[in-house]
Amino acid sequence: MAKFKLDEIDHQILDMLIDNTRVPFTDIAKKLLISAGTVHVRVKKMEDAGIIKGSSLTLDYKKLGYSFIAYVGVFLKNTSETTFVLERINEIPFVTVAHVTTGKFNVFCKIRARNTEHAKDVIFTLDAIEGVYRTETMISLEESINDKKRLMHDIFNSL
Repeated sequence: MAKFKLDEIDHQILDMLIDNTRVPFTDIAKKLLISAGTVHVRVKKMEDAGIIKGSSLTLDYKKLGYSFIAYVGVFLKNTSETTFVLERINEIPFVTVAHVTTGKFNVFCKIRARNTEHAKDVIFTLDAIEGVYRTETMISLEESINDKKRLMHDIFNSL
């Protein structure tokens, strides 16, 4: 497949969709002074090219009672157990992100919990997985930066 080339209109469409994935194509069209059909066709092309992969909601975890964030580095007894351990981690709904990494940890996880007691239970569950040697936890005091648009604009500017 040939490389898909984004133009300024595509950038502006993506910019608005990142702000709100539910914004109607008609609203995007009005703002960009193009037809809603054009927006639809461009979004479809970006989906077909794999640039847009679905859409997602942004939840306010504090309002849902899950304001506690911790990062857990997982050390494995053997790296050959990575797949098995990841399958077990995937069964823990409070682990929201897991990365296989190089360096100090074999796997690096982000967990969300209701409070420290709940986080302790999640961490103990991780630590009890067969193949896990030990874990190391860092508590997030505050999520200071979570901005997908800054990276997107830098990527657009480098194209």
